[in-house]
Amino acid sequence: MLRMRYRYRTICLSLAFFTVFVHLLLVLVSLPINQQSCDPPLTPRTNILRELAHKDQSSVGSDGPAEASTGRQASSKDARKDARKDARKDARKDARGGFVPMDVSSVTERALESDQRKMEALFDHPLYNMPVPVPEEDWLLKVKPRVHSSDKSSRMWVSANEEDNEDIRWNSSSDSHPPWLRFHLGISRWQLFAHRDQNMAALTQQIATQRVVSAVQKSGGTQLKLVMTFTNYGQALLKPMKQERDEETNYNLYYFSDFERHNAEIAAFHLDRVLGFRRVPPVVGRLVDVVEEIKDVTTDRKLARTFFTSPVGSVCFYGQCSYYCSTEHAVCGRPRLMEASLGVMLPDLSLAPRRTWRSPWRRSYSRTKMAKWETDPDYCSSVKKTPPYNKGTRLLDFMDMVILDFLMST
Repeated sequence: MLRMRYRYRTICLSLAFFTVFVHLLLVLVSLPINQQSCDPPLTPRTNILRELAHKDQSSVGSDGPAEASTGRQASSKDARKDARKDARKDARKDARGGFVPMDVSSVTERALESDQRKMEALFDHPLYNMPVPVPEEDWLLKVKPRVHSSDKSSRMWVSANEEDNEDIRWNSSSDSHPPWLRFHLGISRWQLFAHRDQNMAALTQQIATQRVVSAVQKSGGTQLKLVMTFTNYGQALLKPMKQERDEETNYNLYYFSDFERHNAEIAAFHLDRVLGFRRVPPVVGRLVDVVEEIKDVTTDRKLARTFFTSPVGSVCFYGQCSYYCSTEHAVCGRPRLMEASLGVMLPDLSLAPRRTWRSPWRRSYSRTKMAKWETDPDYCSSVKKTPPYNKGTRLLDFMDMVILDFLMST
């Protein structure tokens, strides 16, 4: 065990040094870029990485169409090899007294420019381009004119999948809508919110500070979660802090024996925005008063019966769920304030029905039985031929989420 700890510490230190080195390299590369003049704003695009690629390419330098086409076809590996050859050639000429050796930064810029052109070509592919404007059928909630002839000019928001729902009318000005409603109305099959969504600041501020008027336990799932309702009828899903940030899970335990970490929800939201996926609902951290914001406002009798005061005077509760809902795994304030994550709830299923598909690469959740993808070498090929992954971008979108999960776990 001691040897494993030393090995784990060595790996962590190596990764830390590598991260510092990469950051220093990025700082050196960004210095000449920051000295260039700013370009006019680009047209809205689906992916933030594609925007960064266009911006970085224009700041490094613009070439003609022929050169751009050649740069897109050349691989980054060949570009780096050519750069190293040129550097060695210049060094030999300098040794003979003929030329000054090439600056290392210029070699790095050339390799970086080639990589940026390749990334630009990748994100120009139709699979990465969201249709503008978004088709009406792609919105989760859509607008249709009122049926009554007496008020044909009014419009209402209805479910995109059920036309027979009861009419729900809102004020005609979207500026008067609360932030959570503007968020719901902006959800499409391509993204949950726009890249530069002006509503995001108001929405996150609301769920972090607004008064809670109701708290009930959410049904389903394996661990304790609460649905919090605010004064403007917005709702958020609360996940309490159940262990310290630096507390590590025992590696001898099975993989579903870990607690759901509240700060992982917050990290997922910000990482999702950095990657440009925009498929994770907004999540913020908040200190919640266990008494005033949960116990005193809950209408959930089952939840209310689980509150108690610990021997040191902290207010605790444990709720009812499949795992970790007992006095041994109670959630406690310090003595009343509890750290938690709050994520914005999606529209109710009665208003916006949605389909779900189980992951083809889901775990078996068995200590003895392996999943099919763990034993079948051609499993991926069979998934590509299986609906709904056999057409459209659904399989690629799924791979995006796999990358997100992997980066979160590291």
